[in-house]
Amino acid sequence: MSPLWRDQVRVFFAPGRVELVRWHRGIKPVQGARLAAACERDPDSPAWEQPLRQLDRMIADAAGVDMIITISNDFVRYAVVSPQAQIVTPTELYAYAAFHMREVYGERAAAWTLGMSAWDPCNGGVCAAIESTLLQRLNELATQHKVRLKNIVPYLSGAFDQCCKQFQGGRIWFALVETGRLCLASLSNGVWQRIRNQRMLQNAEDELLAALDQEAILFSTRKEVVEQVYLFAPEHPELALPEDCGWRIIPLQTGKVPAPSHYPLAVASLHRKN
Repeated sequence: MSPLWRDQVRVFFAPGRVELVRWHRGIKPVQGARLAAACERDPDSPAWEQPLRQLDRMIADAAGVDMIITISNDFVRYAVVSPQAQIVTPTELYAYAAFHMREVYGERAAAWTLGMSAWDPCNGGVCAAIESTLLQRLNELATQHKVRLKNIVPYLSGAFDQCCKQFQGGRIWFALVETGRLCLASLSNGVWQRIRNQRMLQNAEDELLAALDQEAILFSTRKEVVEQVYLFAPEHPELALPEDCGWRIIPLQTGKVPAPSHYPLAVASLHRKN
């Protein structure tokens, strides 16, 4: 089979669930089977161990396909890397990003594999880090099943790239909500300012509002009376904020612009597989 005609599986990989969609390639790709499976957490193993075992079962008959995996923000750490006009080579950029991640996260960053967004010496960029052992295990799994692992994409990166054409204005607030986690990013005139990636211990509305208010205090410019926040939350389609809270949600997944097919659905619609 020509690589141009390979089928493709697209995966969403999270602590509590794995979503997989198969696409049949051709002149016009056709969506095939969609699988969704819940995973029980094993307190004696890494949070990614049970999803990895589930993915192992889900791709058992996928030999010869391409695979793209979107990784939940639970498994990713982010940092905004400030502009540095002196950086001119990829090696210098990686060393600077690694130094910055150690400053933010400490020595545990040594066990992570780093990736950088498009870099502009005048505007900086974003560094994403994933545990190296997890990446190694995913690559081994793909090799075992004769699947070509084309890309591993952090959820924030994938969702942002999916939605950024809808953003308007000089100041952007982008909120990505998934089960148990909130990721909130702010940009000013296209330049990343901050990324907040946190667990959610209460309901999504309260956590989002509290995070927005806290981040607004840290933002370098004065908050408007009512700020807009672009919201991507396919697992929380009913998420809303109080009318008088100082924030107005602009939903990013709609009937005209749906979320990618392998992104997680609302929790209630998850079908458990054994």
